[in-house]
Amino acid sequence: MDDLKAFRQLGSGTPGHPENFETPGVEVTTGPLGQGFANAVGLAFAEKHLAARFNKTDLNIVDHYTYVILGDGCQMEGISNEAASLAGHWGLGKLIAFYDDNHISIDGSTDITFTEDVLARYEALGWHTIWVKNGNTGYDDIRDAIREAKAVKKKPTLIKVTTTIGFGSPNKANTYSVHGSALGSKEVEATRSNLQWHHEPFHVPDEVKRHWSHHVDEGASLEAEWNKKFAEYEKKYHQEAVELKTVISGELPSGWDSALPVSTISESYCHMYTPECPPDATRNLSQKCLNALAKVIPGFLGGSADLATSNMTLLKMFGDFQRDTPEQRNIRFGVREHAMGAISNGIAVHSPGLIPYCATFFVFTDYMRAAIRLSALSESGVVFVMTHDSIGLGEDGPTHQPIEQLFSLRAMPNILSLRPADGNETSGAYKVAILNRKRPSILALSRQKLPHLNGTSIDAVAKGGYIISDNSSGNKPDLILISTGSELEIAEKAAAELRKDHRAVRVVSLVCWELFEEQAEEYKESVLPSEVTSRLSIEAGVTLGWEKYIGQKGKAIGVDRFGASAPAGKIYKELGLTVENVIAIAKTL
Repeated sequence: MDDLKAFRQLGSGTPGHPENFETPGVEVTTGPLGQGFANAVGLAFAEKHLAARFNKTDLNIVDHYTYVILGDGCQMEGISNEAASLAGHWGLGKLIAFYDDNHISIDGSTDITFTEDVLARYEALGWHTIWVKNGNTGYDDIRDAIREAKAVKKKPTLIKVTTTIGFGSPNKANTYSVHGSALGSKEVEATRSNLQWHHEPFHVPDEVKRHWSHHVDEGASLEAEWNKKFAEYEKKYHQEAVELKTVISGELPSGWDSALPVSTISESYCHMYTPECPPDATRNLSQKCLNALAKVIPGFLGGSADLATSNMTLLKMFGDFQRDTPEQRNIRFGVREHAMGAISNGIAVHSPGLIPYCATFFVFTDYMRAAIRLSALSESGVVFVMTHDSIGLGEDGPTHQPIEQLFSLRAMPNILSLRPADGNETSGAYKVAILNRKRPSILALSRQKLPHLNGTSIDAVAKGGYIISDNSSGNKPDLILISTGSELEIAEKAAAELRKDHRAVRVVSLVCWELFEEQAEEYKESVLPSEVTSRLSIEAGVTLGWEKYIGQKGKAIGVDRFGASAPAGKIYKELGLTVENVIAIAKTL
């Protein structure tokens, strides 16, 4: 009751929008319209997937419905149509959505913006639809609609419930003024009188408490019944029970990280990622990690927004999750980046041991940014696999070449942005992503082939930044070259040339700024000593932000303009991302 009285106040359990990290019992953080609906599709997806994998003919262990309420604004947002399209395609029969059809949005009546036949659209998307015309007092009609929805097994159901916003308020009902504002003391009194509600503020009558309190005993009984059923399941199906427990608990299997690739498997002569290994794009190295992790982590699954063969995200040992094959672990999201992100968030919050990944070109994080932000806010440990991470993608040109995306995501709280340079760092990035279950990870991966570098390390990625080569002594190099991803090779080659002129040069991989900032001051000083002011950063993205690491006397080589359509090598040369330019600028420091 104290939380209700402190509605929208600092520290209460009743923030302005529901937050899963603030209030027990809140499943997801929503807020931006349509996100919660897409989360619900993810929750229903998870139920169908786990039920197909673990239920037996004699024991249904995973068996729940997912309910979601959405309004006119949610229906207008494009994400809801993307998510509804997938839900219909997948046949998520245990998803039941209540559409609060009150015809009011913030600007007024929906007559001015939203006049489509929503039920017809959902029917076309493969949903079962029901219309409850009296949502204000038609309680039995709503109960009947739920029963009808549950009887439809192979389609999700949308129940349109026509209501009056502000029902009971004699002067503000059915107006936009009641949408997001308090009624005011005079209208509160008028509403009390109109509804014949004669109790004091915040008083809950005993009969209401009694009506709701039966859920406490009923819930405890249902849980006890399920625990008894699961005990029987453990005896009959021990291996499946072990896997399901890891999904429910989130506990990672012992030694899971030893599965991460440390060699180029296709080359028999190459047993470790070293410069002798054939160069490869980090998107290809990523696919090796994905497939290795799927073998050892039961809850690892995911897919791409119609780019699986470009993002290299296909799990080769599994088929596709489809209406009739829901036990499979490749998810085909289609060209629906925004819904993909929000559905992945729903999958992640369903069970701690479900670890979803989703993929597209890095530039298209712009299409799904709201979902990525809510992933960070709601502590959903989604792995965002983003390939074609720079101008290095080449001929597709500036519409597809990320410039500002990496820095903009670095600016977002509670998310890790990792840009690995080679095989060791790619495996290290996945290790970090899997371990961080309370914050999502962005993996920015190359299209072009990159060499494997001396000095890179799987474990060092966890520190965010580390030294890969150094010919100085006493932690006093003449110059520090700092780089990430595909440009780390350029930094290393430039350092080798500069050392020929007897300069003490240190090369630092700053693979993840956020992780580096979390390290002890002593460690950061050991990597970037404050007294060394000759510093040069090299990264194929905006230079904004690098001043934190290069200081006032350092310089940054980057891309502060849109790219161009040309082969990668020519664009790099045109924009000064070359060994020769690094050497020339380094000599001025």
